[in-house]
Amino acid sequence: MVALLVLMTAFICGVVGNSSLLQRHVRKFVEDYGTPLTVVFFTGFVHIGRMSGVDLQTLPTSRPFFPTLDRGWFVQFWEIEVGDVFIAMPFAVLLTILFYFDHNVSSLIAQGTEFPLRKPAGFHWDIFLLGLTTGVAGLLGIPFPNGLIPQAPFHTNSLCVTRQVSDESETGEAKGHTTRVIDHVVEQRVSNLAQGLLTLGTMTGPLLVVLHLIPQGVLAGLFFIMGVQALEGNGITLKILYLCRDRHLTSPSDPLSRINRKQAIYFFVAVELLGFGATFAITQTIAAIGFPIIILLLVPVRTFLLPRYFTQDELSILDAPTASPFTMESVGGNFEEGQSISLVSGDMGINANSAHVSDTFENNDSIERGEARNPPQLAKDLHRRASFRSDAGADNSVSIEMLRPTLSGHMLRDGRDIDPSRKA
Repeated sequence: MVALLVLMTAFICGVVGNSSLLQRHVRKFVEDYGTPLTVVFFTGFVHIGRMSGVDLQTLPTSRPFFPTLDRGWFVQFWEIEVGDVFIAMPFAVLLTILFYFDHNVSSLIAQGTEFPLRKPAGFHWDIFLLGLTTGVAGLLGIPFPNGLIPQAPFHTNSLCVTRQVSDESETGEAKGHTTRVIDHVVEQRVSNLAQGLLTLGTMTGPLLVVLHLIPQGVLAGLFFIMGVQALEGNGITLKILYLCRDRHLTSPSDPLSRINRKQAIYFFVAVELLGFGATFAITQTIAAIGFPIIILLLVPVRTFLLPRYFTQDELSILDAPTASPFTMESVGGNFEEGQSISLVSGDMGINANSAHVSDTFENNDSIERGEARNPPQLAKDLHRRASFRSDAGADNSVSIEMLRPTLSGHMLRDGRDIDPSRKA
């Protein structure tokens, strides 16, 4: 019951934060601090009135700055038998695959296309640091640090600065209401450092006493709400909702609406559910640590099998890159970007060789990162850069009028319009 109350209260806080109720600063406070305050409230709630007589399991703790087991800090690995080392090797390989997958996916979704980031990614540096910290953790006999899914994007989302913009129709006319969009992300290292110091602080005696008061039901509710929030933005969930939605009430600006074959969406969702089912099934067995292998097997399925049934334009929508080209630049770019780039506006598709496109959009990082704040200037930039050579070598010209639906729906939703007759 406590877990469900925590779930409902934290979910309501999220709904209030995304609504038009109350003042903007109040909504932001409820959205950012509603969940931790819910944990604090229900930790005290179970000790009030008749609930104080109920025997509830709480978070187990140990002595401050001391291992859970009765041993020293340093693991005496030199006393381990040689045979045990070789027995542990297959499990070490599986753990390496798990960490490589888990940490990279966490980094990707924390730097998704919905976040207009300015600073470049550091995948190689992250893996190097992960290797060092994993080695130190192994010598100390403490849990290995690695990325968290689906909690990874929550920190980035909390650093987003949003603004209200007028919601326009496809003709550029205001609909009479506003929508909230991400203006920029406060990129810094202070919050991560503070999290690490707070985690270190939880090992002190006074805070361990406080942590021991938290019921496990409250923690279960906390994981429930994190799971619900992750499902709300999950690609499978969004595709299923699209298929169940009344087509007359479906926005034509939805990317899935550009797919002519609806059975392609059904088939792709079936493949995703099959992969999820296989991954979940193995986690319920003794071989649970090998679940990343199931996910890695999906890579050749996506690379070699799916292109036999789906067109390139369908896959670019159904399996769109998680991160922007700017984020993926340090690891060679997104998959298949080296072959072609598809610019879709309405029902129009234009394929261009990426080498020519990269030359054409040179020094235009602000557009690529979604940082453009001046719609007329963006229109001028696109107008100057909208002529390039395709794979076949023919010239393709893209006018501002042709790009209008994409621009107004993606970056220029601030109430101002673009005059296609203006010269760049």
